[in-house]
Amino acid sequence: MTYAIIGFGKIGQALARAFARSGIDVSVATTRDPESFASAAAAIGPGVTPKTLAEAVKADIIFLAVRFQSHPDVAKALPSWQGKIIVDVTNAYGVPPEQLGGRPSSEVVAQAFTGARLVKGFNHLVAAVLDQDPAVNGGRRVVFLASDDDGAADEIGALAENLGFAPIKLGGLSEGGLLVLARGNSWGRLVFKDLVKFD
Repeated sequence: MTYAIIGFGKIGQALARAFARSGIDVSVATTRDPESFASAAAAIGPGVTPKTLAEAVKADIIFLAVRFQSHPDVAKALPSWQGKIIVDVTNAYGVPPEQLGGRPSSEVVAQAFTGARLVKGFNHLVAAVLDQDPAVNGGRRVVFLASDDDGAADEIGALAENLGFAPIKLGGLSEGGLLVLARGNSWGRLVFKDLVKFD
């Protein structure tokens, strides 16, 4: 299984550090030349490889860590996303609900990535919290996952565990997904909640 993070701002870098901590190789990409962020990637760890967007989208599992407004540009990188899992880390905070046609933002993202299996996840924590070691006082930091594809949610749940997090599945995008959704000037009840699970 191969992994990529599209977007290398604070959230993208926090995710890259989670992969590096766990010793799992990951590609990172933006719409810019990889040379422009190669030193930042190298500083995180040897398993974090800067790539072009065209190279990064060859991965099996892709974390979408760009601004919500930029997701259509990333979606154009492939004619079909069949066989891939997209982890939607975006938030549509500030985007009017009318612009989304009243739908959850992840449904809008899913429509753009034709053929992909989409999981909403890792978006409810601010970058500074996501950046921390998920092992907290003998427990593990919670990440919420929502998807209309149970198999994809299970795969990302297993990956989250490998990254040291405690995944909690919330159900479909239009049900549990609304709990971790930010759009317009409001956010779901679980957004910004930093929870720790003790096994």
